Amino acid sequence: QVQLVESGGGLVQAGESLRLSCAASGSISSINAMGWYRQAPGKQRELVAVITTDGTTSYMGSVKGRFTISRDNAKNTVYLQMDSLKPDDTAVYYCWANLFKYTYQRRPDDYWGQGTQVTISS
Repeated sequence: QVQLVESGGGLVQAGESLRLSCAASGSISSINAMGWYRQAPGKQRELVAVITTDGTTSYMGSVKGRFTISRDNAKNTVYLQMDSLKPDDTAVYYCWANLFKYTYQRRPDDYWGQGTQVTISS
């Protein structure tokens, strides 16, 4: 059993900051990549940021320069520092991990957190 537990969402005003955390626990052999998706009402889920085991990061265009993803491999935890937040950032944010549960596993699987609401008021 693998669990991704998120924390850190909430309601803030435009221009303020929030920090999301997500800890992966359970039967985990190794984690390839971790990241964050978000889904606003009436819209498709979109990839916000991803970080690989070696620290390589990638961001969606609208958050570049405002959001920073980081990772603590020893704790199987990923963070998303969100600065200069805008009302358009309002969404449910989902933690994602691509990982191997077993050492003999040939391909990794995707796991998701339950989501945390981020609301930005103007």
